[in-house]
Amino acid sequence: MVTVDLFENNPKIDAFVVLDESNRFYFTHFETSFGAVVISKDSNVFITDFRYESEAREKVHDFDIVITNYAEFYAKIAEVLTKLGAKTVGYGEKMYIDEFQAFKTALAGFKLKPSEAAIQAKRAVKTEEEISFIKTAQQIAEGALKRAMSHAKAGMTERELMAEINYEMVIGGAEKYSFETITAFGENAAQPHHHPSDKKLDKNELILVDMGAKYNGYCSDMTRTFCLGNPGQQLTEVYNIVKNAQEYAIKNIKAGMTCHDADALAREYITSHGYGDNFGHSFGHGVGVDIHEEPRVGSNSHTVLQPNMIITAEPGIYIAGLGGVRIEDMLVVKEDGVVNITSYDKKLCI
Repeated sequence: MVTVDLFENNPKIDAFVVLDESNRFYFTHFETSFGAVVISKDSNVFITDFRYESEAREKVHDFDIVITNYAEFYAKIAEVLTKLGAKTVGYGEKMYIDEFQAFKTALAGFKLKPSEAAIQAKRAVKTEEEISFIKTAQQIAEGALKRAMSHAKAGMTERELMAEINYEMVIGGAEKYSFETITAFGENAAQPHHHPSDKKLDKNELILVDMGAKYNGYCSDMTRTFCLGNPGQQLTEVYNIVKNAQEYAIKNIKAGMTCHDADALAREYITSHGYGDNFGHSFGHGVGVDIHEEPRVGSNSHTVLQPNMIITAEPGIYIAGLGGVRIEDMLVVKEDGVVNITSYDKKLCI
């Protein structure tokens, strides 16, 4: 993992210490429940314990491997930093309070600088390899949804459809799910983060599915809304508004635009059709090692979109007691537009 730009953008920092599990994986491509990554301009060190030693030495490339235990963990980080000659140390702030106190005490001889924002900014712009992993994860998810939806029928519960989707993702090549799969029928679709229940699917009800597969440590994210039969006039109208709002935004998003302005493309379209108060979440978010990461594509974000950021495009309209519609694709931001890496069709009625 190339880290030169971390130091170019933060020239006063001699080394970075990364403790958060997702950040550790980002730099090492190795998943552990314990450890730290120390990055300097000349050397990279991965600190972990005996449980991961043999596998780390085999799989973690371009890092020196240092083995320690929990009791000596923070002292070992300080020892590594001293050997590297570091004075000013950037660190990710994702720690529990007691962990931070131990970290700060052990590194009392160094000038500490909070640097989570710098790490997240680096993660936000994807390499071509990362993009390929996310594309594969998305292909796995789309195949799984197609197979699972072929079994959708009246009388099936939300939990049963969720189980079908999850099963199909795993046998289709996913390491795991990106997040808890959302399946919501009928009026439950008005809850954006509904937890699947034993509700049974009736004819002419909406089916909202929000799902993602994980491949080589990278997530995909996709939402589709279907109807088993005829959803009626209002929900058909709502579906078309959401679909058109998403398409309008996708056609106009490009690098150099702020996340606020990208969000506004869909939000203003939905508002102009009378449903602004029913679109209560952000237009999208970054996707990578975590299902939600930078950039946050919402009305309060003025982050500027950069080439090779991957963001979701997921406008939605939710009407309590009736149902909700959300359609979500993943986009790779480019200088002159975006590349949509989601190809699943947007047919409402099944």
